[in-house]
Amino acid sequence: MPRSVNAVASRARRKRILKQAKGFYGKRKNVYTVAKNVLEKGLGYKYVGRKLKKREYRSLWIVRINAAVREEGMSYSEFMGKLSAKSIELNRKVLADLAMNEPESFKALVASVK
Repeated sequence: MPRSVNAVASRARRKRILKQAKGFYGKRKNVYTVAKNVLEKGLGYKYVGRKLKKREYRSLWIVRINAAVREEGMSYSEFMGKLSAKSIELNRKVLADLAMNEPESFKALVASVK
């Protein structure tokens, strides 16, 4: 008896990979083995990129807070230390937003910490 091959599942698997590789250049988009390798690498970069995005945003917020606080004659580390001492629990995202969009309220916050 000949060996039974599940061609439907195999084709579906290959089709799914090639569909994801749509838009790639050359053999990367239409040769299954090449597309599979490139796609695997790309998905790895995608995963790492999601982690890096968080890191980059946090550093951006820190830079913005530092710039705004230095105008008030204080350093970033001093400011954050005094915030935690006064138990003001505002995260860096909110602080950076305040510094950018509402400088008056941010100045009032810095004054309350000093």
